[in-house]
Amino acid sequence: MPGPWRPRRVVGEVLLAVLLGTVAALLEVAADSGLEVPFALGTVVLFVLRRAFPASVLLLTAAATGCSAGPFPLLVFAGWAAGAGIRAVWRLVGTFALGWLLFTVTGAVKDAGSAAPKLIVGLSLGFFLLVAVLPALWGRYRAQRRALLDALRERREQLSRERVMVVHQARLRERHRIAQDMHDSLGHQLALISVHSGALEVDRTLTERQREAVGVLRQAAVSAMRELREVVGVLHDESTTPPPAVGPAAGRGGVDGVAGLVDASRAAGAAVDFTTEGERRPLAASVDQAAYRIVQEALTNAHKHAPGAPIAVALRYEPDALVVEVTNPRAPELVGARAGAGAAVSGGQGLAGLRERARLAGGMVHAGATPEQGFRLAAVLPYEGAEGDGGAGPAGADPDDWLYSGLPEVGEEEGRRRSPALGCAVGVVGVVITVLALLVWGVVAFLQGTSDATVRKALYDELQVGMPAGEVQERLPKGNDFFTGDFHHSGPTPPEGARCRWFLSGDQSADWREDEVMRFCFKDGVLVEKQDFVVR
Repeated sequence: MPGPWRPRRVVGEVLLAVLLGTVAALLEVAADSGLEVPFALGTVVLFVLRRAFPASVLLLTAAATGCSAGPFPLLVFAGWAAGAGIRAVWRLVGTFALGWLLFTVTGAVKDAGSAAPKLIVGLSLGFFLLVAVLPALWGRYRAQRRALLDALRERREQLSRERVMVVHQARLRERHRIAQDMHDSLGHQLALISVHSGALEVDRTLTERQREAVGVLRQAAVSAMRELREVVGVLHDESTTPPPAVGPAAGRGGVDGVAGLVDASRAAGAAVDFTTEGERRPLAASVDQAAYRIVQEALTNAHKHAPGAPIAVALRYEPDALVVEVTNPRAPELVGARAGAGAAVSGGQGLAGLRERARLAGGMVHAGATPEQGFRLAAVLPYEGAEGDGGAGPAGADPDDWLYSGLPEVGEEEGRRRSPALGCAVGVVGVVITVLALLVWGVVAFLQGTSDATVRKALYDELQVGMPAGEVQERLPKGNDFFTGDFHHSGPTPPEGARCRWFLSGDQSADWREDEVMRFCFKDGVLVEKQDFVVR
């Protein structure tokens, strides 16, 4: 039994079932069938079961309605439930076709001989279309509309969940980008402070107390770098997605800022050689920023791991890509340098971040030792960058704006769906047209039947007893028992062994409650009697 069964719905179902059972009993009492109790109980049971077994209830109700008028109100609810509960279209059509057939057959059996078969079929079709099919179309429309709204509601909830996930991922990517920028920028500056402090520590012109102060400064720089690595590690651990490529506004340099990095390193006492080869080409934003960060990280690593060694920085504009190369030989032995300073801090994030930046820009990074026991870092970056520039949104744009741009809105999704009213409207139009056509046909058939069952007074007077039966039959209309069947047992007793035909008088009676009937009886090939009598 489809639910949910809330108290209000239970009360409504019980009241409707009792009401329909009462109406069925009253209709049976009016018809004097003697089946008031069975039809009342059957109506209540079928009404309760209509949602669980819509097809079976419709078929049983249609068959019962063809036999008697008691279940007629139930047929409306059975049609509604079948239209709403039977999902498959062809199964629904087949069920209603079989229901109409049962309705017609039981009605024809009940009214056999009292009406023409064509009339029974036409009336049953029109009645079934109006009483059962129209409610079914409305019920199907309501069910499809409810299903569509439920689907749209689920779709909206799913989109909301997906959007929350996308926002979370965007925030994680932004945290990753911030972590990478902190590592590249602050790490570089702290490395320069450490290099300056290390150079001052071995300066023999300083007093012992000044050297101690410089050592404290260097230790502070190393501690700050270690804490920075820990913070960057936390940010990386909380972000499992790669950082998006950023535009120029997010960075602090580009290839134009490489010269500033070289000057800062030279000011720290490092010997840095900077060369540029080839014709300069315009670069994509992600490529420009990646080149700057690669040089910055390479200089930072050289200061930390090979202090005092000369550094060579080269930018080469090849035909199809920008090559960034930073090399340094082995660090020279410095007597007394870094005494008690501890090992250089390395969080393992720098090279991994550079490789990820280069990958997002469509390039690659190679880092490794040289045969001279030095170190070389080289990157190849295409000028136009990766397709879509790494898949990031515009610089400075709200992630909620560009991340949702490809997601369909609920209104758009609803607009693309076919409205359930379309099919139901077509069905209603078809039913209305069919009923109107049956109505027109019924009017024409009624007028024709009336003409076939009517004899004018003048013709009655012209036909005389003793005339040949063939001649009389040719002059009489075809007749129609639908209009004269109730008069077969009225009037004077027909002659023994005679075959009679009954007609209505073509002249209107003064009293509308009276019918003037004309009877013609034939025996042995002649007209043996004609009677004209009145029946109320």
